[in-house]
Amino acid sequence: MFVQVAGVAHHVVVEGSGPVCVLSAGLGLSWFDWDPVVPLLAPHRTVVRFDRPGHGLSAPAAVRPTAAGEAHRIAALLDALGAAGPATVVAHSIAGFHAEAFARLHPSRTAAVVLVDSSVEERARPPAAPAFRDAAGRVTGGGLGAAGLPAALGPLARRALVRLSRTGGGDPAPADLVRRVYATSRVLRGALLENVHYRAVAAELLALRAQHALPDGVPVTVLAATAGGRRWTARQRELALLLGARFREIAPAGHLLMLDRPDAVARAVLDGAAPGATGREP
Repeated sequence: MFVQVAGVAHHVVVEGSGPVCVLSAGLGLSWFDWDPVVPLLAPHRTVVRFDRPGHGLSAPAAVRPTAAGEAHRIAALLDALGAAGPATVVAHSIAGFHAEAFARLHPSRTAAVVLVDSSVEERARPPAAPAFRDAAGRVTGGGLGAAGLPAALGPLARRALVRLSRTGGGDPAPADLVRRVYATSRVLRGALLENVHYRAVAAELLALRAQHALPDGVPVTVLAATAGGRRWTARQRELALLLGARFREIAPAGHLLMLDRPDAVARAVLDGAAPGATGREP
């Protein structure tokens, strides 16, 4: 289905029953990248997957991304779906910024947060000339699209990046869906737009941390893929300490943890704040 939020058509997939669980994928990814996780959650949760603007099947972005804007986007999608109660937000990579912002700005609507190998920026500063960055991203995306690059190389690039980001094999996504999504200049432009504003969104989240506390009693889980190396897992552990979250190292797993270890992601959602949940998960 498609849901209108701020004048932009968002592709949304809803499955299962029970308390609401929102799945938000990383930069350049799509709703189907959660496919291995959904069957494990749908018997227990109403699973909502959505594509951010310029991703998956959603329409292009109308404005540049911000941490607060992405938090409000999640709330608006829940409103459009009639999901009034608190939701668990499960977020991968850059979407971790959005999920944390949602918890801080919409505390009464947050049941839990699960960060799946989330992006971490401890000292991000707002970059100069955001308008120039925005224009550069759009011009670059438009130029590459006009040159036919997405149609020629988009699906191949997607397959290669997924393989490099996993420990458990190649890209399980159906070939027709990969072509439908990644052969378009719209998705290339969407990924470029989020990428050029990555630092700005990270810096904004640091400011939100100083202004808005996480809601009391809401469990937060940080899942770290061990393929990122010791320094990466150490940064993830520090993030968990900062957020008062439980921490789990997932091995073996690459950055696309939901593809390598969907069981670990589902367990983090279903276990909630279970005691003794910090450590390494084989």
